Amino acid sequence: MTEVKQSIAQHYHERTKYDPETIGSKNHQIDWEKQPIPFKEYKVGTTIDLKPYLQEQIDPEKDLGEGERLSNLFLCSYGLTGKVATMMGNHYLRAAPSAGGLYPAEVYLISRGTPLLPAGLYNYQAKTHSLLRFWDNRIWPELQDACFWHPALENTKLAIAITTIFYRSAWRYEDRAYRRIFLDTGHLLGNIELASAFTNYRPHLIGGFTDEAINQMLYLDTQEEQAIAIVALADLLDIEQNLSQWESALPSGTQTDYPLIPDGELLKYLHQAAHINSNSPKVPSWKTRETAEYSEDKYNFPFCTKVSTVTPSISWGRDLGALRKTILKRRSTREYTGEPIALKELLAVLDFTYQPHHYINQDLDRNPDYFDLSLIETFIAVSGVDGLEEGCYYYAPVAQELRQ
Repeated sequence: MTEVKQSIAQHYHERTKYDPETIGSKNHQIDWEKQPIPFKEYKVGTTIDLKPYLQEQIDPEKDLGEGERLSNLFLCSYGLTGKVATMMGNHYLRAAPSAGGLYPAEVYLISRGTPLLPAGLYNYQAKTHSLLRFWDNRIWPELQDACFWHPALENTKLAIAITTIFYRSAWRYEDRAYRRIFLDTGHLLGNIELASAFTNYRPHLIGGFTDEAINQMLYLDTQEEQAIAIVALADLLDIEQNLSQWESALPSGTQTDYPLIPDGELLKYLHQAAHINSNSPKVPSWKTRETAEYSEDKYNFPFCTKVSTVTPSISWGRDLGALRKTILKRRSTREYTGEPIALKELLAVLDFTYQPHHYINQDLDRNPDYFDLSLIETFIAVSGVDGLEEGCYYYAPVAQELRQ
């Protein structure tokens, strides 16, 4: 029988696994002289300063203008929230955590034309908390075409494009950086989702697009940087932008015919193989998505210990003020005490993460967009939770329980 060859995605996953017998060989010497700069600079462009629109607290009695809303959205999504003194100078931390504090993502805003933002392309400059307009032509039809005319782009006037600069993460993690990059992108998208809730936007994720077209539209050097995700940003204060929900992802082809790929080239080869190009089959129509994507729990061990995860929801206070404060306060840290956490704290985290419909009375989206939840299963390794036996647990989101 002919052996079925692994797909390039499976091959990448196997090649970049950590293994006790091989992990030592993967520790390369970091070249501190070539440490990447986590900020992108443009030589020309028009700056729109978002700092004057910042507020210590959002006043619930005041209607926020477009400037205040966008300033808060970008600050709580990817803005600077702290700094650490190092031998190389100040290292800035952001609202979204990043593996190694390397921040490979870049955030762009595409405007169809609003009172504050004329049509064009903008890059979010986190270091100065500003938007830099580097292209002033109307490119919305190009965006729609590249996204196979996703319905969320029909009435919206703003869209976010998230890209990655591969070397920022690969400098430290080499080929394994591709895992880190998407982990970081997930953190960033999660922040955009939460920050949108208190700025009256509704993000619609788009993970199916023509990679080459988006890269060209953003004028990216594709040897260094490429697009990862698009987010149509619906303004909930405009009734025409209160939209239905649609599918957010399209599959790329499965590649099983690939050469022997040397270390250091695997990351970019996989990304290129996952491209959707202009020759891919066109999508006849994007299907609507009205219900949550968890349909059933995959694992139901017959003789396992089951622990209910049903718990009171976290109260985020008036107008989600405590949520905003938490986003701006949290950041990557290794200053762990090593003390156990309480079971109720673990349950609160699981409930907030996996049961968004429990938060509808706090004006959080009860059914946020995901790319494909059917691909995800969650296991929790417990070694220090008061009230919970040590061991490995499967989290069953439909039944709301931990199964050991």
